[in-house]
Amino acid sequence: MSAPARSPQELHDTIAGGIGESPLRPDGTLKVRGEFAYSSDLWHEDMLWGATLRSPHPHARIVRLDVSRALAQPGVHAVLTHEDVPGENVYGLKFQDTPALAAGLVRYQGEPVAILAADDPEIARQALKEIVVEYDVLEPITDPERAAHDDTLPKLHPGGNLVRHQRIVKGDPDATADVVVTGVYEIGMQDQAFLGPESGLAVPAEDGGVDLYLATQWLHVDQRQTAKALGLPLDKVRLTLSGVGGAFGGREDLSMQIHSCMLALRTGRPVKMSYNRLESFFGHVHRHPAKMYYEHGATRDGKLVYVRAKLYFDGGAYASKTPVVVGNGTTLGVGPYDVPNAHIEGWGVYTNNPTCGAMRGLGAVQPTYAYESQMDKLAAALAMDPAELRIRNALSEGSTVVTGQVVDFPAPVAELLQRLRDMPLPPARGEQADIRELPGGASNTTHGEGVVRGVGYGVTIKNISYAEGLDDYSTARVRLEVIGGEAVAMVHTAAAEVGQGLVTLQQQIARTELGVTRVSVHPADTSVGDAGSSSASRQTYVTGGAVRNACRAVADTVYSRLGRSTEGMTLAGGKVVAADGEVVADLAELLGDTAIEETREYHHRPTHPLDPETGQGDAHVQYGFSAHRAVVDVDLDLGLVKVVQLDCAQDVGKAMNPDAVVAQIQGGSAQGLGLAVMEEILVEGGKVRNPSFTDYLIPTILDMPPMRVDVLERPDPHAPYGVRGVGEPPTISATPAIANAIRAATGLELPRVPIRPEHITGV
Repeated sequence: MSAPARSPQELHDTIAGGIGESPLRPDGTLKVRGEFAYSSDLWHEDMLWGATLRSPHPHARIVRLDVSRALAQPGVHAVLTHEDVPGENVYGLKFQDTPALAAGLVRYQGEPVAILAADDPEIARQALKEIVVEYDVLEPITDPERAAHDDTLPKLHPGGNLVRHQRIVKGDPDATADVVVTGVYEIGMQDQAFLGPESGLAVPAEDGGVDLYLATQWLHVDQRQTAKALGLPLDKVRLTLSGVGGAFGGREDLSMQIHSCMLALRTGRPVKMSYNRLESFFGHVHRHPAKMYYEHGATRDGKLVYVRAKLYFDGGAYASKTPVVVGNGTTLGVGPYDVPNAHIEGWGVYTNNPTCGAMRGLGAVQPTYAYESQMDKLAAALAMDPAELRIRNALSEGSTVVTGQVVDFPAPVAELLQRLRDMPLPPARGEQADIRELPGGASNTTHGEGVVRGVGYGVTIKNISYAEGLDDYSTARVRLEVIGGEAVAMVHTAAAEVGQGLVTLQQQIARTELGVTRVSVHPADTSVGDAGSSSASRQTYVTGGAVRNACRAVADTVYSRLGRSTEGMTLAGGKVVAADGEVVADLAELLGDTAIEETREYHHRPTHPLDPETGQGDAHVQYGFSAHRAVVDVDLDLGLVKVVQLDCAQDVGKAMNPDAVVAQIQGGSAQGLGLAVMEEILVEGGKVRNPSFTDYLIPTILDMPPMRVDVLERPDPHAPYGVRGVGEPPTISATPAIANAIRAATGLELPRVPIRPEHITGV
């Protein structure tokens, strides 16, 4: 006999922790208590410790390499060089140009030359000192602009020093305007500064393969690159995700993966590798430094007529994500504005500086800083309010971006700015201000004398997911069965939880789609299909879509058991519910002793490559938009800056987990603040001067100001649940907002970030 009819919404409301709610993260309590197991906590009772010898030079030939003394040390079990790489000694995300171990030439300071395995970390470290390497030191190439154009420079790679050149031409590239402003802008090399350094454990297997447990952002691309270097088929190289202590793009490239597996296979024992902070600075890629030349032309009433720009990205020694940075940087190079005429060119080049690759806001951070600086400069030339100028030129749904692509989803750029402008400003500083609220804080450097206040805006556009014709997809396997008399779901993907809350989101989707309370998430590994990288703000979009598709396939199988019309049926509250709200069956009873398991993929809409000459094409599947308003106090005498308030408005399409959305916006804003006023890897002559958290400064809780966060939900009709990627945009727009506020306070040009005290004081 059927149960009484209830509304589908009423039944869905009985399942807590679904889409649109903010359930407790399953990893949250453990992390707060310090009990969460990260990759650096991996342990095997029979394991050895791996270590890496790195080049002290940014550019040199290896003329002699002798490992015999190191191998003779007690407790050392293997010492390997490029001659011991069993497969191909080359890998790379976009170009296959990076050696697993240097073969005759080193191209950056810190490049791996040899690896070894020993009984304990101290023996390993001391044994590294016994490896003899003689170098013929070469002059490093360190100027990216010169590397792009000077054919007389030595070629760092067989194809030369150019990684990618991209031109974007829209409308009339020679257009003229009433008011013209120009500027040259630079952005320093930022580090991802994740708190958990690179680490992992490789365990040799009886089948001749290897099992690798590690912290990464993309299991399957690591698997493919590692298997190639090991000379093994993919099914012999199995990867499982361990606890990840932050990523932000820095774990997309390989670090210890190939090395630990080589040592494990050579010694026949598990090998753990765990970098310290110093080695981590040399062991992963960083954000691309850039130099950018911009010219904006506008009518006297503030309508943009044209933008011309040249952007130079320093890719360092190897390509990594430089091709993507150039593509993103040029296609997003005019910002979230209607620009009828544009000529943008971008170059990504090889140098002997540290390799640069993926970092949050990939390719958009650099041009956003430049064009938002230009928008303030243009507003001053027009005697116009900076926010009003941006609103007057804002993209909207139906607009055509610089690549000719039509924005066929909501683009509430003007609304974001209007909401920011309407937020209350912090109260004016009183005469008896608490010194802790002033620049310099408790250091008691000022009591308010020489301190001025400024307000600045920053707004950005960022592509979501992969682009330029790449087939971007994810895979999910969902199982539904009865455990303890209750229907329980299990979700299995290879998507990396890097701290963003993806595990929680997968549970939320399964609860909503399958109407169950209990959802477990299988550890991410390579036994299920590829999920792509946890980057490009894409996992909620594509892995969320894959989990949804797999859940719906499971639900369809459930419905097929009923022997009646299933149109409009849903699963809710542990029941099968008809379209009219009638409870048709109890889910657990219907399943009985059988389990239903389905695997599905989700592919987003296709994108297309750019025209190589004009840069026209539908390159991106979606854009994210965010805007910040910063209020700063600046001590003109000492050059110290205090960010007083940092407000943000962002469109997220659908807030799948509202608390997590706000946390992403706050965290991204902190990273943008760091780039604005403190974070930079200092490189001189190709050598890093500050590879430590003593000298590389990152914001602390004392540096973060109060934030008002206004979350808009304007669903994208082409995306699962209408979602829009959240994680990257707030990082991007925070930096120029703070820089513009400092300019407003000081009246200085300040063409470079991070802005340091000497840039303000002039000494």
